[in-house]
Amino acid sequence: MNRGRAGAAGVLLLIAAHASALDASPPLVTIAGTELRTLRSVATGRDYDIYVYRPSDYESNPTKRYPVLYLLDGQWDFKLLTSIQGGLLYDKFVPEIFVVGITYSGQKPDYDALRAADYTPVPRASSPGSGGAARFLSLLKTELMPFIEASYRAEPGRRAIMGSSLGGLFSLYALFSDPGLFEGVVAASPAVTSGERIAFTEEAAYAGAHRDLAARLFIAVGGQEELTEPVIEFGQIVRARNYRGLTLETRVIEGERHSGNKPEAFNRGLRFIFGQVGARPAPSSP
Repeated sequence: MNRGRAGAAGVLLLIAAHASALDASPPLVTIAGTELRTLRSVATGRDYDIYVYRPSDYESNPTKRYPVLYLLDGQWDFKLLTSIQGGLLYDKFVPEIFVVGITYSGQKPDYDALRAADYTPVPRASSPGSGGAARFLSLLKTELMPFIEASYRAEPGRRAIMGSSLGGLFSLYALFSDPGLFEGVVAASPAVTSGERIAFTEEAAYAGAHRDLAARLFIAVGGQEELTEPVIEFGQIVRARNYRGLTLETRVIEGERHSGNKPEAFNRGLRFIFGQVGARPAPSSP
């Protein structure tokens, strides 16, 4: 009996020692095909982490150039978006693309304050330091895009931007502030009521001076969030303008709220701006 207890204790000690060795320095999980670059911006004075997801055939096609999707709020949405893109690529709904996720460097960055500073076109009383969208747009145009297009085989004429909430608001700001910079825009639950409905003001100012808007614009909102009606209204206004060159799709994602609509909004948005004809047939059952 004592010998059995001693044997069992020895086994437990071996298991504990093995587990301790495994836990000593566990490896981090990484996203395959992704590189981390850093950028110190002159335009904003801030440091950014840039996640670059390369096309899966990048090495095997050394002369090929690819579209680029610039994704805001990379700290939250990069993993989700690259997974969605991979599934759509397999099903032949979208082509190979670069995904460039933009987030902030440093230990425990205050994402709420930083994104309010970068993504809002006008200051908000509730967010000190906000209203820096023009500077952030300058970062994209004069710093990040030239870096990506010099470092990788990116196709300059095929850029798209995607963002949710304040990121969606900024995506709309970029569309109307610098038309032609992006050929595709995805705005998920854009915060169109922010800054006393600044998105409506900017669109109206653009419409007063332009009849053309060459872009593919996808706007989505959850069916159960505070932004539902304002975003629907914004989409109706844009559609009624009949901008020459604009292809618009709007979608209400029923049953979802502000963050839960992202998987479907990103999926549908990607398909809309990069869509390809012909889907891969479903695999046959074993």
